[in-house]
Amino acid sequence: MVRETNRHPIFWSFRRCPYAMRARLAVCSAGIQVELREILLRDKPDAFLRASPKGTVPVVELVDGTVLEESRDVMHWALSQNDPDGWLDVQHRDPDGTAAFLDALDGPFKTHLDRYKYASRFDPEAALKHREEGAAMLAKFDSKLATQPSLSGDRNGLLDFATLPFVRQFRIADAIWFDAQPWPHLHHWLQAFLESRQFASVMKKYAVWQEGGVGVTFPEAIENKTCDASKAGPSVE
Repeated sequence: MVRETNRHPIFWSFRRCPYAMRARLAVCSAGIQVELREILLRDKPDAFLRASPKGTVPVVELVDGTVLEESRDVMHWALSQNDPDGWLDVQHRDPDGTAAFLDALDGPFKTHLDRYKYASRFDPEAALKHREEGAAMLAKFDSKLATQPSLSGDRNGLLDFATLPFVRQFRIADAIWFDAQPWPHLHHWLQAFLESRQFASVMKKYAVWQEGGVGVTFPEAIENKTCDASKAGPSVE
């Protein structure tokens, strides 16, 4: 559905970026419609760079002119308005622990992920070392999932949906190796997400936004609960 007026916030996104993915998940869960503008990071539009000169996604331009440039800020913005599935419950229970978890995820874990998955851009000889360090953190996630259904507690919440896109990226780097690791709870948790309607709904492909054009309304059909976590069939590439 094409957005016809300027009544929705503008959400700049790149489909495969895990930061943009988790922000889309939060917006979808909150049921807040935005004008989604899909871009190519190798060919960033001038309008995007005017909104956020740092040039990374996601970026959300609110109707009042406020610009959100970090995925965690976008998630909190959306969920603070509407949190029907209780994603923020874990933060309400343990704000310090939640902040520490997310800092470690976005800091050390993401660093190891990037230097493993994109080793050719950094130091190819250090790739396996970074895989080992990232795997140690994944093993901790598995241990936590052995004692409770999700990282957030009794159901998936902020910690899970902030983490799942990055774990997906870690698996993509070498799926055969990843699937052979002794992380049964982590594997089940990730696979359930990849097969969910929720994941499929935020991974739909859209045409690249063109300068001067309009984006698409996202999510498209809130009333049909396109963002729920029920099974959706084969996972999305």
